[in-house]
Amino acid sequence: MKSIASILFLSFTLLVACRRPAEPNRHKQKWSSAHSVDFNQELSIRENLKIETFLAHFTQLKMTKTPSGLRYHIYQKSPQQLHLAKDGQQALVRLQIGLLDGTICYQTKPEEIERITIAHSEKESGIHEALQLLRKGERAKLILPSYLGHGLLGDRMKIPPQSILYIDLELIDLQ
Repeated sequence: MKSIASILFLSFTLLVACRRPAEPNRHKQKWSSAHSVDFNQELSIRENLKIETFLAHFTQLKMTKTPSGLRYHIYQKSPQQLHLAKDGQQALVRLQIGLLDGTICYQTKPEEIERITIAHSEKESGIHEALQLLRKGERAKLILPSYLGHGLLGDRMKIPPQSILYIDLELIDLQ
């Protein structure tokens, strides 16, 4: 009797274990522009909160926020009242691009200078905007939300998707 009960129990257990779970009833909705807007708004809110938290810990950074969301702090002023950099000019720069957690992604070597055509190169759009706020000889710290940097995908090398960038930028010369 015990063996029949054991066989029945084992058979029932095997039947229950081998049964496929029911597929959840998922209503597949097509992605719409409203979904994209909601997603981008939520991402922007989360990034802004991360930036504000970062700045609360680093109170020495007196950042100015532009309408685009770029934050910058010019910590080395030009000794002369030179003209601001303009769209189309060649900017000779040194920069260090990192993440808010301190990870350095890219850095110009001390003996090298990078050339950027302002508003006409593939550099992050936030860097182009920041250059137009600087004069020759100035240095600034920048915080770029992901949409002013590498966006949703990152750069597929060193900058992860949806990364807020923390940049040290030096404008050496303008041509």
